[in-house]
Amino acid sequence: MAAMDIEEDEMSRQVQVRFVTKLKAPLKAPNTTIAIPSNLTRMGLSTLVNTLLQSAASGEEAAEWKHEAFDFLIQGELVRMSLGQFLLAKGITAEKVLEIEYIKAVIPRKEEEPSVHDDWVSAVDGSNPGFILTGCYDALGRVWKGAGICTHILEGHNDAITSVSIIKSKGARSSNDTLVATASKDKSIRLWKFDAEDTLDRPMTIRSFRTLRGHNASVQTIAGQASGDMMCSGSWDCTINLWQTKASEAGGDLVSVKKRKTGGENEESQSEGEAVSSFVGHTQCVSSVVWPEYGTIYSASWDHSIRRWDVETGKDTSNMFCGKVINSIDVGGEGSALIAAGGSDPVLRIWDPRKPGTLAPVFQFSSHSSWISTCKWHDKSWFHLLSASYDGKLMLWDLRTAWPLAVIDSHEDKVLCADWWKGDCVVSGGVDSKLRVSSEISVQ
Repeated sequence: MAAMDIEEDEMSRQVQVRFVTKLKAPLKAPNTTIAIPSNLTRMGLSTLVNTLLQSAASGEEAAEWKHEAFDFLIQGELVRMSLGQFLLAKGITAEKVLEIEYIKAVIPRKEEEPSVHDDWVSAVDGSNPGFILTGCYDALGRVWKGAGICTHILEGHNDAITSVSIIKSKGARSSNDTLVATASKDKSIRLWKFDAEDTLDRPMTIRSFRTLRGHNASVQTIAGQASGDMMCSGSWDCTINLWQTKASEAGGDLVSVKKRKTGGENEESQSEGEAVSSFVGHTQCVSSVVWPEYGTIYSASWDHSIRRWDVETGKDTSNMFCGKVINSIDVGGEGSALIAAGGSDPVLRIWDPRKPGTLAPVFQFSSHSSWISTCKWHDKSWFHLLSASYDGKLMLWDLRTAWPLAVIDSHEDKVLCADWWKGDCVVSGGVDSKLRVSSEISVQ
């Protein structure tokens, strides 16, 4: 009875509000104060703002108005309950006019046709807006112009590809200077060059110009330095290796040069490289590496630790432990300084290493139901990141609320990899052998 009384009281209670936004016309509502029921949730608020926008539109615009999904911020926090419950939980008085900011909801508005592979899709990189790079358990890398459009097949590994990375493409002297790397269970890393502008009727098979050998177990993860001149790798042999990537580099990392003949013609020279240096400290598989700034590499391991390495000295300058196997880390968010990690439980954890005296995560999100395989910050937002899980789902997160903004449930099995693409798409691959593209996601 008491609960019913509270519900009825909330329905009858009115709150004076003003809707504000940074969005441009025609998505800018009139700046007027209105009274609304306190029991409205996000969906009700979204319907109300759409009604206000449609009423303010001209006759033709109003007739063709398409409902837009919005999210709502009060004092910098996303509303994920009824307005009355939110105000009560946050101790906000409703005596004054309440300012509510609305933004476009961060949800996929379109699901592209999947790009089918011959085996599990284990790795994806969407950092170049012109193409998507994938790695597969069939030992092949692939370059995709978009959903279903494969332009290049990277052939050379003899075991499953575990990680892929676009090392250099922006600012290249010519489109043929696009440089990518692939890592494999065959203990090697391969470097490839191709013309990212190719428009082909059928995929072109290309071979690597350099093979990097030095790990004595499966290479699990790779990441490039921002300049593209170097990269790092992590392996099941518990080490992190540094490598030169420049094709013209004639330093001490080149140990042999081979030329193969096929049909009487020489293929492109195939050189082999040795590691420039090796970092030792992890006691189990190095599962994830990122190289976010010039002199610093972060690594995660199945030994439950995240380490920060000084590239010049090869020493680890910071350790964090979370008590779980860690599968993936990424550095981004506010100040490009927050560390997100996922591993052998359903919890996405985020640390802020700038906060002294504490090694506890500053955020923990617990909506997945199985291991987290990947997490990735949006490169233009302080707040947004995505996670992928063995539960078959991807989730989009905003640090301003504890609940996922959206759940992408298009895969039919475990999701093994995911990334942002073009700023408004999420690309993902998994055990269902499909590359999926969820698009038209508005991140502000």
